[in-house]
Amino acid sequence: MTATVLRRVLVLVNPHAGLGSSFTALRRAMDRHWEGKGRAVFYQFSQGAEDAGAKAQAALASGCDAILVVGGDGTVNSVGRVLVGSETALGVIPAGSGNGFARHFGIPLAAEKAAAALAGADVKRIDVGRIDGRPFFVTCSMAWDASIVKSFERMPFRGILPYIFAGVQEFIGYEAQQMDVVIDGGETVTFADPVVFTIANLTQFGGGARIAPDARADDGKLDLVVALQEDVPKLIANLGRLFDGSVRKVPEIMYRAFRELRVHRPRGTAIQLDGELAEAGADVTVRVQDAALKVLVPARGGEEYGT
Repeated sequence: MTATVLRRVLVLVNPHAGLGSSFTALRRAMDRHWEGKGRAVFYQFSQGAEDAGAKAQAALASGCDAILVVGGDGTVNSVGRVLVGSETALGVIPAGSGNGFARHFGIPLAAEKAAAALAGADVKRIDVGRIDGRPFFVTCSMAWDASIVKSFERMPFRGILPYIFAGVQEFIGYEAQQMDVVIDGGETVTFADPVVFTIANLTQFGGGARIAPDARADDGKLDLVVALQEDVPKLIANLGRLFDGSVRKVPEIMYRAFRELRVHRPRGTAIQLDGELAEAGADVTVRVQDAALKVLVPARGGEEYGT
C-alpha cells in the first residue's frame, strides 16, 4: 500500500441508494474528517448509471485525486469502470443493499464511520475482472445465481431475506444449461447443469455472504465457483457456511483460480456484473486485468490483507 496525498475529491452520491443516515449527517462527517487538510471536497448527485459514469469521467478529466462513491456495488461499477487504468482512486461509502465491495475491504457500513475510515485510508492497486471486455470488481455470475437479480430488482425492500425470496422464485422456473469451460487455455471442464457459476474478484456476494472466502484483490487471479443442480439439497443444508466463511468446506462446490476463462453455452443469457444484469452471448471470455484500479482501503480494514 502507498500513501497518497488527496487534494481534490469528488463525493458522488446516488440519491436512490439506501443512505442510512441523511446527506446532512454525511456532509458533517466529511467536513469533520476531510476538510481543513489542504483538500478541496465537492459534491454531486448521480441520476443513474450513465450519469454516474459521465460525472466520473468529467471529474477524472478535471484532475480529481479521488472519487468517493456513496451507493451500492452497481454505482461502484459505473464509476470504477471509468477509473480503470487511471491515477484517480476509488473510495466507497456503502449505501446499497449488498455492499460486497465495502464489506470485502472492511469499510464500515455506517456512512459517517466510512467517511472517517477513508480519510486515513491507504491507496491499494487491485485487479479488475473483465467479461468480454466489460469490467467488474466484485463478482459476475452466469447461471441461476445471475437470474436472481431479476426478481430481486422487483422486491419493494432490500436485504438478505428478500434476496433469498428472489432466489426461490427464480429457481422454480430455472432451466440449467451445460457449460463447457476452458481454463487458462489448457484444461477443459464440462458442467452439465450448474446452478451456481460465479466468478469472484473479491470475497463477497454482499450482505455478508462470502461466496469466495479465499479470493484476494491483488493476486492476479479470479476465482471460479461452481455448484450443480443435483446438489441443491446439500447446498441449502449448508447455506449458513456462506456467512461464517467456511463455504469451501462443502465438497459439492468446486473452486478454481484462473487468469483466463472461456465459456461456451448452448444459448446466451443475461449475466450479473456487480449486482446488475447485462446481456451476453453463448460464448464469453473472462480475464483478469492486473493491478488496474486504485482504491482507498481503511488502514485497519481489509479482511483479506495480512501484509
